[in-house]
Amino acid sequence: MYKYNKIIVGLDHTEMDKDLISAASDICTLSGSRVVYFVNVIRDVHLPEKVQKEFPDLLDRAIADRKKELETIISEGFSCQDVEVVIHVMVDQGQVTKSILNFTTKEKIDLVILGRKNERKGGGVLINRVARRVGCSLLILPKGTRIDMSNILVATDYSEYSKSAMEKAVSLAKKSKTAEHIMVQNVYQVPVGYHYTGKSFDEFGDIMKDHAKKDYQKFVSDIDFGELKVKEIYSLDKDDDIISDIHRESKRRKASLIVIGAKGRTATTALFIGSKAEKLIQVNSAIPMLVVRPKNKKAGILDYIKEL
Repeated sequence: MYKYNKIIVGLDHTEMDKDLISAASDICTLSGSRVVYFVNVIRDVHLPEKVQKEFPDLLDRAIADRKKELETIISEGFSCQDVEVVIHVMVDQGQVTKSILNFTTKEKIDLVILGRKNERKGGGVLINRVARRVGCSLLILPKGTRIDMSNILVATDYSEYSKSAMEKAVSLAKKSKTAEHIMVQNVYQVPVGYHYTGKSFDEFGDIMKDHAKKDYQKFVSDIDFGELKVKEIYSLDKDDDIISDIHRESKRRKASLIVIGAKGRTATTALFIGSKAEKLIQVNSAIPMLVVRPKNKKAGILDYIKEL
C-alpha cells in the first residue's frame, strides 16, 4: 500500500478550516507525509467590463490577502511530529471541483482531505463529485469531528480493494497512540434460491456466515496486526442493502473512523454512480471516513457495472 507522501487539503475560508488543518497534522504524523498543499478556491465572479477597467487588480489583491490569512491560521494550527513537512498554500479562482481534481492529477497527490458541512442524507455535492473522479484516496471530515484512530471500523468484502483499505487502517492504527483494537465488518448475503436446498433463510445464513469466517482467515493471513486486537463483525443482510448495514453498525459501535476500499476510475466509469464506497459517502454525514483507492490503478467499465 502506497504512503500518503503528498496530501492536498481543501479549505473554504470558514471556521472548519481549523479542523481540517488539525486533521492534516494528524495524518502527516501517522503517515509520515512529506508535502501538504492547502488549497482554497475562490469561485468565479463575473465583473462588468467597466468594473474590471476601473479596478484591474481587484482579484489579484483579493487572492493575495486570502493567501496571507490562510498562511496565518496554518502556521498557528499545523504541526507534525517527527517529520519535516513542506507546506504550500495555494489560492485559485474557478470551479472548486475542477480545480481540486486538476491539482490532484498535476501534483500526483496521494490523499485528498475535504470537510463536510451538509448533514442532510445524500448531501455534500462537492464531496460526491470529487469522490467519483479523484484518482487517489479521500478523507472526509464531517463538521465538528476530528481524526481519532481509537475505534476504527473497516468494511470489507475480502476483495483486493478491501485488502488495501485494511492494510492502510492497520498501519494508521498501529502508529496511533490511542488505538488498541480495530473492527472488521463483513456483510454476507443469502443467495436467491436458497429455499431449494430445504433450508430456511436463517439456516442458510449460518452456512454463509461460516464461509465468511473462513474467507476472513485467508484475507488476514499475511497482515501484521502487531498488538492490535481485532473485533470481527459479521452482519447478515436481510434487505439487500449492504451499505445501510455498514452505516447502521458503524453508528451502533460508535466508530471513530470508517475505512472502505474503492476501485480505480476511468473517465468513462466516473459517469456511473453506485459503488459501495460512493453510496456510503452519500448516507454517512456524521463519522469521518477514509476511502482508500489504489493509486493510478483503474477499473474497467465492466468491473464497475458489476457493482451497480
